[in-house]
Amino acid sequence: MEAPHVVLPDTKVFSKRATRLRELVLQVPPLDEFLAFMARLVQAQHQVLTERQPAWQPAADAFDQALKHGMPPLGFQALRRDVGWQQDLLAILDAIELHVGERQRPLLATLREMPADQLNELADEVFDMRPGSEATRALLPLVASALQVAWMRLAIGLPSPPARPIGEAQALCPCCGAAPVASVVHNERHRSGVRYLHCSLCATEWHLERVKCSVCDSGGKLLYLTLDDDQGKPFLPVQAEACSECHSYLKVMQRELHGRADPVADDLASLALDLLLAEQDEYARSGYNPLLITGS
Repeated sequence: MEAPHVVLPDTKVFSKRATRLRELVLQVPPLDEFLAFMARLVQAQHQVLTERQPAWQPAADAFDQALKHGMPPLGFQALRRDVGWQQDLLAILDAIELHVGERQRPLLATLREMPADQLNELADEVFDMRPGSEATRALLPLVASALQVAWMRLAIGLPSPPARPIGEAQALCPCCGAAPVASVVHNERHRSGVRYLHCSLCATEWHLERVKCSVCDSGGKLLYLTLDDDQGKPFLPVQAEACSECHSYLKVMQRELHGRADPVADDLASLALDLLLAEQDEYARSGYNPLLITGS
């Protein structure tokens, strides 16, 4: 059976991600506090996704024309002011209120008191992959968590997957037009060994051939870098696929090495790999993880 070109998310994405983050808390002690907070945040995403019904619902045939003509049906540029993600944000804040430390509480209070237009400005920072200002940067992952819930809910509700993107659009999500956070090599029977890019916003996955740069389409100048343990074995099921043609890199999560490897969770846990590549100053990161927003 041929592997599907595009795979829509299901309602278990966040719960599986939270489980993986809790595993990584024990596996990566230097990041345990950070990963534990992210596990609580992602568990809250799952709770809001499965329990909350939003006030805004698209018409049953709202995306038919986009699907028919090969356009992203959930394009964030078109829908960013229509989707009611701000109520998802409040629900997420409610869910994590009792599980955050003193350092995070002012962030929650700030978001609760912020006017809708200012929240939309923060969402624009996330959509446009900008780091925001020093004053607002710490708020962006919380805003991003609500945007992910809202767009994943829409993607789950699509009547069918869109077509696989081709050409210059191959590195953008065919559902919403967002950038990938990383790629995943799957171990499921129907797509074992097949590589998919994983959307940073709606969690849709789309096929991209292995040993091919997602940025410039080159396949001849790729290097695969890992974090190794004391025995010289990969510390995490993560590789950085670095392209010497365009000098970018995208992480690859190997579910052949660990069946629960997650593109967002394992990306957060492998920050040391990003720091190593940043020190070398040869490759720029192409993946975008909106739960981890740093300065420019």
